[in-house]
Amino acid sequence: MRAPARAKSREYMDVEADVSQQTIQDTAAQPVVRIRDLQKRFQRGDGSIVRAIDGVSLDVMPGDFIVLLGPSGCGKTTLLRSIAGLERPDGGTIEIHGQPNFDAERGLEVPPERRRLSMIFQSYALWPHMTAFQNIAYPLESQRKNRPSKAEIRDRVRRVLEMVGIPELEGQHPNQMSGGQQQRVALARSLVNGDDLVLFDEPLSNVDAKVREQLRIELVTMQRELGFSAIFVTHDQIEAMELAHQIAVMREGQVAQLAPPREVYDRPTTRYVANFIGTTNELLGTVEEAGSGDVVVATDLGRMVGAPGDLDLASGDEVVAVWRPERCEVTRDEPDTPNRWQGRVVASMFVGSHTEYLLQIGDRQFRTWSPDVEVIEANETVWVSVAQPHVRILPAEEPTP
Repeated sequence: MRAPARAKSREYMDVEADVSQQTIQDTAAQPVVRIRDLQKRFQRGDGSIVRAIDGVSLDVMPGDFIVLLGPSGCGKTTLLRSIAGLERPDGGTIEIHGQPNFDAERGLEVPPERRRLSMIFQSYALWPHMTAFQNIAYPLESQRKNRPSKAEIRDRVRRVLEMVGIPELEGQHPNQMSGGQQQRVALARSLVNGDDLVLFDEPLSNVDAKVREQLRIELVTMQRELGFSAIFVTHDQIEAMELAHQIAVMREGQVAQLAPPREVYDRPTTRYVANFIGTTNELLGTVEEAGSGDVVVATDLGRMVGAPGDLDLASGDEVVAVWRPERCEVTRDEPDTPNRWQGRVVASMFVGSHTEYLLQIGDRQFRTWSPDVEVIEANETVWVSVAQPHVRILPAEEPTP
């Protein structure tokens, strides 16, 4: 829920129409959020120190939807709460709309209610005894300074109800609404103050899979239409892929990779990212040849050819070849491609859009997904291949966080 708004807040919906184009361009060029070398440590009961945030630097540009993705304990929620002012970091800086909001060296810490942002929690935090209109109006009515008049509050609430597409619900209570409608009310309450930065703390985690899918569609549609900047915390990979302009994959308090969803999926920079996003097959080996193009790797199943990651590789380096199940081809005839193996079907599972195979190749098992309607039965002998551009060659050892 939004704390009382700051005095002299910029109206999100009432930006002057005559602002010069140059001013708009200058504003758009500045990050809405700028984080530099942020640090946050916690002490366990046994005295050991946990680096919940370990030197994170991040920019959120106007209109960006950034998803903080990672397993429990990776620091994503602590980072979100630090931006909101609900956690006090131990080091680094946070700027919001170009203004310092936290600076450890200067001892500066702006309180949450003055940070020009809103936050939506898992439960949406709607007052059950209030109507949609009353829930949305609450942040305006609770302002101690420069509180708008009743007429202005009414106009702003109804305008934001129109913006999120639920004007007919202004008299309804939360228990009379669907999950999607409650989400829209929570978003309207966040936007009514004029804030164009919204933080989301796993708001879809408490609903079933089908409803969650619909809520994701509604949220991404509203964000793209309204243009507010968003930082969204989740551990759900599909959710991150559907919502994000950029995904920040987090590991042990650090950002392991920050990139658009397709790049994170197709071109992971580390073995950790490759295995966390989606399903992967991997095979350890040693670099035989490395140059400006493909990398040749010696493995237990023969030579593999693939594309190098972002790090320079040299002959003799220990690496891992990584590829996605849907990039494989399963055939009864031997293909004419460098990366091919003969194996046996252990299990086949038809799942509608594709068939999933578990294959035994030598002493290893791999997963493949085939779009073919025909299902190859268990114990049949097949050939499996994957084209060089779809094989990612990465260092076998992960960088130490």
